[in-house]
Amino acid sequence: MEKEYIRVFAPATVANMVCGFDVLGFALDEPGDEVVIRRVKKPGVSLASITGDGGKLPREAARNTVSAGVVAFLEHIGRTDVGVEIELHKRMPIGSGLGSSAASTVGGLFAINALLGNPLPRRALLPFAMQGEELACGHGHADNVAPALLGGITLIRGYDPLDVVALPAPPGLHASVVFPHVDVPTRDARQMIRAKVALKDAVTQWGNIAGLVAGLFTDDHALIGRSMHDVLIEPTRAILIPEFHEMRRLAMAAGAIGFGISGSGPSVFAFAHDAENAAAITSTIQAHLTEQGIGSNGYVSRINRKGPRELSA
Repeated sequence: MEKEYIRVFAPATVANMVCGFDVLGFALDEPGDEVVIRRVKKPGVSLASITGDGGKLPREAARNTVSAGVVAFLEHIGRTDVGVEIELHKRMPIGSGLGSSAASTVGGLFAINALLGNPLPRRALLPFAMQGEELACGHGHADNVAPALLGGITLIRGYDPLDVVALPAPPGLHASVVFPHVDVPTRDARQMIRAKVALKDAVTQWGNIAGLVAGLFTDDHALIGRSMHDVLIEPTRAILIPEFHEMRRLAMAAGAIGFGISGSGPSVFAFAHDAENAAAITSTIQAHLTEQGIGSNGYVSRINRKGPRELSA
C-alpha cells in the first residue's frame, strides 16, 4: 500500500571491525539520520531541506546521496511519474567514520521503497546504496551500507557478484564509540593504504578475520578480542588520529574486549561485555581527550539488529 508521507531513522555503522577492511561492519542503535519523504504532484525528486550539516552537504538533488539514491531507485522500478520532496536531518556527525553518507543514502532508499508499498525486497536496495557511497567518497564499498540497511553484523563475502552474509551478534555485546573532533577525510585515509602487502601479514589478517567470525558464532568474547588486530590498515591510519594508542590502552584497561578505528576514522570503537562496561570505556576515553584539549562525542550502543525503521509521523 502506497503512502503520502513517511519518516525514517537510519543508523550509523562501524565498518571494518578492525581486521575486516571493506568486508565487515555492524549497525548501531545511535546515532543516525532522519529522512522525511512526502509525495508532491510534480514528477521528480527535490531536496526540500537539510538540517544538522552546518551547510557542508550539497543541496542539488543529483549530488546529494539521499536524493540521488531515490532518483536511481525510481528510474529502476519505472516510476519516474512519482513526485517527492525530501528532508534530511543529520543526527550524526559528518566525516566521523561512522557511515554518515551511508545512513543518509539508506534512509532515503528505505523510505522511498516503503512509501511506494515496498516494490523491492530490502536486499535489492543494496546496489543503489553502494552507488551513493561511490558518489560520496569515490568508492562504492558496502561495509557501511550493508549493516545500515540490513541491521546486525554483516560480512561482504564478495563484490562481483555482491554476496552479503548476516553474522550473529552475541546478545550481551555492546559498543563504545567515541568521535574525537579532529578531521580525517575518508579519501585521504584511503590513499594512505598500501597497494601491496607481505604474505605473512596477509596470513595474519586472514586468521584474525576467521577468528573474529568464529568468535561471533560461538559468543566467545576472548576469541573476538584476540582477533581484533589489524596489521595492514590500522598501523598507517592510526597516525592520523591523535591519542589513538593511548585511547586503546585506556579502553583495554577499562575492560574492553577489543579496540580499533571505526571505518576510516577518526572515530574509535571498543567492544564491551555489557552496557555498563561500554559506558565506562566511553567516559574514560572522553575524559582523556578533554584533558588533551580535544572535544568528542560519545555513544554507547547495542548491535542494532533491525537497521532502518519507520518513525511515527
